[in-house]
Amino acid sequence: MTSAVATAGPGSSPWLSFGIRRLGRFAVSLWVLVTTAFLMIQLIPGDPVRAALGLTAPAELVNARRAALGLDDPLWKQYVDYLAGLFSGDWGTSMTTGVPVADVIGDRLPATLQLALPAFVVVIAVAIPLGLLFAVLTRGGRRRGGELAFTSTTVLLAAIPEFLVAVALVAFFAVRLGWFPVAGSEASGALVLPVIALALGPASVLSRIVRVETLSVLGNDFIRTARAKRLPARLVYLRHALPNALTATLTMGGLMLTGMVAGTVLVENVFAWPGLGSTITQSILQKDYPQVQGIVLVYGIGVLLVNLTVDVLLAVLDPRSTIREN
Repeated sequence: MTSAVATAGPGSSPWLSFGIRRLGRFAVSLWVLVTTAFLMIQLIPGDPVRAALGLTAPAELVNARRAALGLDDPLWKQYVDYLAGLFSGDWGTSMTTGVPVADVIGDRLPATLQLALPAFVVVIAVAIPLGLLFAVLTRGGRRRGGELAFTSTTVLLAAIPEFLVAVALVAFFAVRLGWFPVAGSEASGALVLPVIALALGPASVLSRIVRVETLSVLGNDFIRTARAKRLPARLVYLRHALPNALTATLTMGGLMLTGMVAGTVLVENVFAWPGLGSTITQSILQKDYPQVQGIVLVYGIGVLLVNLTVDVLLAVLDPRSTIREN
């Protein structure tokens, strides 16, 4: 008799319960993130407005900016106004420029996405086929030399920080060979080096995870049964082995890929990329806390969305994960 788990579909109660739990978890995490971002300014020692405007700024200007930012109001009112502002699109105002933070984010976010999304695609497109290939080639202790070369190379590449990779790429391919622009986003080919710098480490780590998980799956009985039925090798690996390997891979890979969010900050600064990463660095140096607050919130929401996407993909690959364990 077919089990309820196997027949669970998008309209069944396990999926409904799964959706409610995941959305509830997302909502709670988002509330914690928003509250932490709000408290960022409150926990800064001293007067954040004075720190942003400088010690020589006139007291009248400091008081006016504090009043404009609502920092003279009671803490509970500041929190309520902050939440209301987020829902209405008012994310605060820059202390140094007076420009709405939402406008700054709207201007810079597309550049960050232009860098991060291709890098994410490159990681997936490279890591999964590469890990699967080397799992097939080295299964059962075969090709020890290939296994050693793969492991050594991926460990080395994963250990190099993104900014060092970025600097090395600029020095060799941009400065020495002149194949790509040194910095900026306008010139032809400007996206190539930043994407490589951002994707190289995560792709190396994820390919190793895919290989290890695929080797584990290849030793299972259902794979031997599939081979005994004389199924074509590509069906055994792609239809039976890969989906089962991806279940565990996504769990670990999803956590790792969230690190790419922080990686964009370093890479953008090396390549002078006009995105949120370079903007938040400038904002920290200028002590522009509302702008830092807003950008941190955007990065945090990005991490939460990645985790939610991984949970959904895991549920699609393994419907048993939609049922709460007792």
